[in-house]
Amino acid sequence: MSTATAPTSGARNIKTVQLDEIVIRFVGDSGDGMQLAGTQMTNTTAVFGNDVVTLPDFPAEIRAPAGSLAGVSGFQINLSSHDIRTPGDQVNCLVAMNPAGLKANLADLEPGGILLVNEDAFGKVNLQKAGYEVNPLEDGSLAGFRLFKVPLDKLTTEGNKGSALTARALGRCRNFTALGLVYWMFNRSLNETLRWIDAKFGKKPEVAQANANALKTGYYFGETCETFVENYQVPKARIAPGRYRKLTGNEAVALGLVTAAKLAGKELFYGSYPITPASDILHQLSIYKNYGVRTFQAEDEIAAMTSVIGAAFAGALAVTGTSGPGVALKAEGIGLAVCTELPMVIVNVQRGGPSTGLPTKTEQADLLQAVCGRNGECPVPVIAPCTPGDCFNMAIEAFRIALEYMTPVMLLSDGYLANGAEPWMLPSEASLPKLRVQHPTAPNSDGGFMPYLRDAKLARPWAVPGTPGLEHRIGGLEKEDVSGNVSYDPLNHEHMIKTRAAKVAGIAKSLPKVEINGSPTGGDLLVIGWGSTYGAINTAVERCRRNGMDVSSVHLRYLFPFQQDLGDVLKRFKRVLCPEMNLGQLSKLLRATYLVDVMSLPKVQGKPFMVRDIAGAIEALMKGNNGR
Repeated sequence: MSTATAPTSGARNIKTVQLDEIVIRFVGDSGDGMQLAGTQMTNTTAVFGNDVVTLPDFPAEIRAPAGSLAGVSGFQINLSSHDIRTPGDQVNCLVAMNPAGLKANLADLEPGGILLVNEDAFGKVNLQKAGYEVNPLEDGSLAGFRLFKVPLDKLTTEGNKGSALTARALGRCRNFTALGLVYWMFNRSLNETLRWIDAKFGKKPEVAQANANALKTGYYFGETCETFVENYQVPKARIAPGRYRKLTGNEAVALGLVTAAKLAGKELFYGSYPITPASDILHQLSIYKNYGVRTFQAEDEIAAMTSVIGAAFAGALAVTGTSGPGVALKAEGIGLAVCTELPMVIVNVQRGGPSTGLPTKTEQADLLQAVCGRNGECPVPVIAPCTPGDCFNMAIEAFRIALEYMTPVMLLSDGYLANGAEPWMLPSEASLPKLRVQHPTAPNSDGGFMPYLRDAKLARPWAVPGTPGLEHRIGGLEKEDVSGNVSYDPLNHEHMIKTRAAKVAGIAKSLPKVEINGSPTGGDLLVIGWGSTYGAINTAVERCRRNGMDVSSVHLRYLFPFQQDLGDVLKRFKRVLCPEMNLGQLSKLLRATYLVDVMSLPKVQGKPFMVRDIAGAIEALMKGNNGR
């Protein structure tokens, strides 16, 4: 059976409106397939050639009560004909599968925005679960929007007359009915999704046929229903030539780790305990066994960390991935990795805290934990990607630092980067950095081996166990410099503490100079950020610059140590503003390090910054209101 045939345009005279950009959000119950619908819309949009940025949003519970506000799942996609960096501030089109989805998301829909609603779900029980006393589809409360009441359940059933599937099974196809209508409304081809349906459900032809029928039914409904008098077209984006694929941050981390291992000529070991939102890295890496990747799902976070230490000791490129609660459990093991001075990477995909907190929502509140969160003087380099695609680059960079300086490195991603997607241009092999691994193969000239004999970067040799003549011992007890013997000597301990600190501080010499978006010579205001705030900050700054404001931005990917020229850059500006999804952690580090009055712009709502959040703060500062 083949379903890869898209409908042709009908005879009805439809007005097509050209748009530069559109933000669409699918919302419904956690079992309504909103993530799947959003992902298919993203894939189709990427193939078409638009720039696209996404924001999945789903509940923490595996299955929250059906129809409840707590169980609402959503997927937002911003598609554009030009370069974009965020999933959009305001929703232009909201697709609501039930009353709870409508109530939880209506405030984000722009006045006059398109509202597609599954009217079949607005029965008495669902209205009560969502807290509606009267049906909003009938009381005039939605008069400020372009409301389209669509009987998605009925359409799905009618489009599958004669199907052997149960009514309940057919009901699960209504997300494709909604998707088909959205495809018609925004001039998207069905072909990519039809091919996906064939591939996904090929062994269950009745399921494949039902989903394909639902998709086409939604499309044809838009084509033939007199209610719809126009649809919309977002032209292809002008992007640099090359080969692209749609990529999430977690997928990019996994690909970056595999690439780093290939560049270094080593096997990759990934030891991890499943935790939201980092688990997808483990899932992704598990399919790369043919590329020298070994994955290990440990029984807990401590076992995962110590397995990685063992793999690094044995000579593998070793990685573990987790979120903030897991980093807390790994802390003692990370200290052991610092003391043994073994190269490895700890990926922390941050989420809302403290404790279990908001496990499916995003936050940047683990920065101080990453820099300071271990017992003793225990320095660990900390770096952070700024976009989903940049997760690939920074995964390789993490291993570059780990290998050159013989140290564990922490890579700070977050839930927004991990689950968000964007088009990513595949890099050429020639553009990738060189990773050099040199294990000693013979004893020193005197016949011995000194495991803490350091090079110019203060890195000790990485000897693979079993190499004749290179027998040595490492561990958590303090070591005598050079020899590696256990030592309780006070002066040696202080020397080793300072040496490890100097080694990490010396990483700054290998880092690029700070890049300034705006005036390199200084000005009235510098907006500085890190991680996933990149898109909102730079878009806001560029908007304000077009309005004549003297504002620039800097985005940090190296958080410990900072780049060598950062202090000089900060002092060129009269004021510094730091938006963060925490209560001012980078602000504290910058103030303490450079004695610069950095103003914090915090947000801890489990949601990323909107462009308007930052633009409004900039405008207030420029008008003389310092926002305090």
